[in-house]
Amino acid sequence: MERPSPSRRFEVLFDNAEPSLISDDAYAPYGNFGFPPPPAGRPWIYSNFVQSLDGITTLLGKHGSGGEISQSPEDRWLMDLLRAHADGLLMGMNTLLEEQRIRGPESRGIVFQVADPQLRKLRDRLGKGRERNIFVTRAVDLDLSRHKVFDGDVVDAAILTSPAGAERLRAQGPPPHVAVVAAGEGETFDLPRAIGKLREELGVKYLLCEGGPTLYGSLARADLVDEKFMTVSPIEVGQVVPPEQERLASEQTTSLLLRPTVFGGPGYTRDNLTRWTWLSCRKAGDHLFSRYRRKGRG
Repeated sequence: MERPSPSRRFEVLFDNAEPSLISDDAYAPYGNFGFPPPPAGRPWIYSNFVQSLDGITTLLGKHGSGGEISQSPEDRWLMDLLRAHADGLLMGMNTLLEEQRIRGPESRGIVFQVADPQLRKLRDRLGKGRERNIFVTRAVDLDLSRHKVFDGDVVDAAILTSPAGAERLRAQGPPPHVAVVAAGEGETFDLPRAIGKLREELGVKYLLCEGGPTLYGSLARADLVDEKFMTVSPIEVGQVVPPEQERLASEQTTSLLLRPTVFGGPGYTRDNLTRWTWLSCRKAGDHLFSRYRRKGRG
């Protein structure tokens, strides 16, 4: 993975975050990086997204990856820094399916992991265990054998689902490195309870949410996102997909196709919106890297 060059390391504009837990040269491109202790009964949850100047997270179509919005080696490196501090990476199943689609019909998808060798060593020094990918899904037609991430040769995996979804998965006989965490009743999934079980059953103290927008919106509405890291790329793309853009087959039936923002699903009213503290800010070239901590509602 390409590391930030000496001339493109992060310029610290301000930083009010906690000090780094240990001293390590791996922090050199970014500077100080620390977290507070996790809350009782659940992990400390932080998210990471990149968006355009007009708030769009993906172009959709054949160029739907976040890298098309980011266009920054610093942003990719920062993702590894955040992963190095996480006990688990949380995402919706659609995030995995989209990455798999981008790689073609014969692909078994990817494994989400720390790529930078120096940051992998930092993770070891921080006392983190084996990396874990965690997916939220109803598990209606999920075949574990179709996805490389569930093979267990690189990372452990966990699936958060309803009790009915858990029964469907257990009928497949999931391998021991794939934990199935059920929360709710019948087909109804209880996200806050599932997050609590990650702490209780799997020892997850720091959880990184990498999307997508629907999962992030569900976490935010449940008041479960403690921090968010936001990269703003110096591009403007527009929300409505233009007619000249080639569409995927799955996008053909929608006449007005809208590109998503970070927050998917129902939002807030004026009286209960979430407020944030701007905790730190850095820049690299024309890219802006901000960190926010939740203050509360209203």
